[in-house]
Amino acid sequence: MNRRPALLAAATLTVAAALALSACGGGEGDSKGNDKIAGADSGDEAKESQAPSATAPSDSVDRPKIVVPKDVKLVFTPEAAGDEKTDAVLRDNAEYWRAIIDSIEKQDPKSEPVRFYSKGAGLLGTIEWSGNFIKSDMTLAGTVRFTDRKVTFSKDGSAGLTYCSDESKGYTKDRKTHKKNVTPASKDSYILYNDRLRKNADGVWQLTNSTSEMGSAQCQP
Repeated sequence: MNRRPALLAAATLTVAAALALSACGGGEGDSKGNDKIAGADSGDEAKESQAPSATAPSDSVDRPKIVVPKDVKLVFTPEAAGDEKTDAVLRDNAEYWRAIIDSIEKQDPKSEPVRFYSKGAGLLGTIEWSGNFIKSDMTLAGTVRFTDRKVTFSKDGSAGLTYCSDESKGYTKDRKTHKKNVTPASKDSYILYNDRLRKNADGVWQLTNSTSEMGSAQCQP
């Protein structure tokens, strides 16, 4: 199956649709296989080519280990905003994306890190997203930049996070042959994300919902 070369945009439309259906109370057909996924309720590169996430939060939370291949680079701007609460959201969002890369590399869409950093509709959509790559026997490489990250807090305790994704330097590759799928960047290499997160009892900001706009004019260079 041919897929877009961009690191994350390959399944954006599928995931956005799944999340939108879940958010509206629909999407029952999409979630039948995930009924028993922990946390989903509403409430071959060699090992030496991989390295643990170097920027994992250094707090008292017992976080799962995330391994990101050395040929994948995720850049987050800003990494911090100077406010403790905002910075916690930004850090956990970054770990969420690293968890996705880790799950695809391990061919485990329901991995512990994915379930740790997402919940409900966010978890179900993330599992489907990662699963699309795994079913196609594709893995990921290259650089993706997440920019203009802005956090707002709602009265209900949740957090909103908007940001742009520049996937022009990312690509997919065949897991068996390691052949890279690289094509010129286009407007669809730039995506606008609008996420909703909520802090759980352990103090982790989990993704609960997300929408995305591929080719967003707001994110074009």
